[in-house]
Amino acid sequence: MHIKKAAAGDITAIHSILNYYAEQDLLLPRSLSELYDHLRDYFVLENKEKAHSIHGVCGLRVYWEDLAEIKSLAVSKDQQDRGFGSKLVRACLQEARSLGIRKVFTLTYVPDFFMRLGFKEVDRSIFPQKIWADCLKCPKFPDCDEVALAIDLQ
Repeated sequence: MHIKKAAAGDITAIHSILNYYAEQDLLLPRSLSELYDHLRDYFVLENKEKAHSIHGVCGLRVYWEDLAEIKSLAVSKDQQDRGFGSKLVRACLQEARSLGIRKVFTLTYVPDFFMRLGFKEVDRSIFPQKIWADCLKCPKFPDCDEVALAIDLQ
């Protein structure tokens, strides 16, 4: 298994993994159109021996010159508890650093996972870019039950 930037041929597998967790109300669903539109945001966990055999995904969405979001982290059930989620998040954080991003946040149902990676709980209202770009379209708005966390990369 290795982490790589997503390719167009990976989108249907990414869609399948994300929607599996969306059906369990653990992630927001993503349409194929949205995934293709934001293809460059995603890293994937791929089986080295079989191209487009995708077992995990994580995205980094840039909001502003100094702010980005970790989004859509999911690892297939058969690959969980092997450190792949952490590796996907670290790949996104490394990309954020290379882009000069100073702060990365996430909204999650598993805050302990992100806290082990150095994220700290914050008030989601400090991210108006996220609220106006995404939250207003969410079926859970304004009653969001996710925990907001952030990490300072400086």
